[in-house]
Amino acid sequence: MKYNRILLKLSGEALMGSKSYGIDPKRINEYAEDIKLLHSKGVEIAIVIGGGNIFRGMAGSNEGVDRVQADYMGMLATVMNGLALQSALENVGVPTRLQTALKIEAIAEPYIKRKATRHLEKKRIVIFSAGTGNPFFTTDSAAVLRAIEINADVILKGTRVDGIYTEDPEKNKAAVKFDTLSFEEVLKRGLKVMDTTAFTLSQENKLPIIVFDMNTKGNLSKVVNGEKIGTRVD
Repeated sequence: MKYNRILLKLSGEALMGSKSYGIDPKRINEYAEDIKLLHSKGVEIAIVIGGGNIFRGMAGSNEGVDRVQADYMGMLATVMNGLALQSALENVGVPTRLQTALKIEAIAEPYIKRKATRHLEKKRIVIFSAGTGNPFFTTDSAAVLRAIEINADVILKGTRVDGIYTEDPEKNKAAVKFDTLSFEEVLKRGLKVMDTTAFTLSQENKLPIIVFDMNTKGNLSKVVNGEKIGTRVD
């Protein structure tokens, strides 16, 4: 495999599948099978999931909830998604640990970098939840931060689109897909890959990002194997 240790970033919306809210059991089980296949090849896997399928902090803030409170509610949504993914992975026989940036000892370990790294070395999948544990930071920022801390080789951003385009391909069929981009090109073109804080952190630490379609079975393994799937930014 091209990459030995990866950080997989999944949006909360990805877990909705065909639903308009919450978690689609069919979709999360499909993800578990894809992750299991990759795990069976010896790749060390860490995962960060968003919480937008349950609650989005910014949206809550716009509805009148205090921004800090709303962001903490969003963090708790990511913990719920983490528990669901952990259950799906363990149901297919994959050893998994859930760590949170907030202390919730009854259901998960607190995030400790050395402990997370040790789990990965022992071929356990580690799911990082509750973002960075701080309001005003997105799960994109959490994904990049954790990837840097655990010395991941790459960030894989699994979406429902098969890469980065000149425009939103779901809105404009004439949008053109990029195979590769530099960090500078992304900024110059104003393309939306991650939020600015996360993207800058990735750029400063020379951590490549690959955006790909997670909903196509087998794509995850193909990306890690070095096949030209999605769009690579480095």
